[in-house]
Amino acid sequence: MKSKRNTNAGNHPSYEKLNMSAERIKKKKEYDTEYSATPERKRYRAELNAANKKRGTYGNGDGMDMSHTKRGSLVKEIQSKNRARNGQNKKSTKK
Repeated sequence: MKSKRNTNAGNHPSYEKLNMSAERIKKKKEYDTEYSATPERKRYRAELNAANKKRGTYGNGDGMDMSHTKRGSLVKEIQSKNRARNGQNKKSTKK
């Protein structure tokens, strides 16, 4: 069985687009690691994981995700659409 590991992880296309040096990329990854480890982000991920588990979509490979709406509720949505939608302002464009 082929591994589901993402071979593109850590190779963000915007790095090249922004002409980021290797040193700057390293600093950004360090910042992102620290940011992801904050209690606020851990609670956020835990909330989404709990919602995924409750709706039966956690870890089953169905390609679905829990998505925040503008009103703050959670709805089931295709992962690629959910993760691609949030642009520069990081606000949901979903109803």
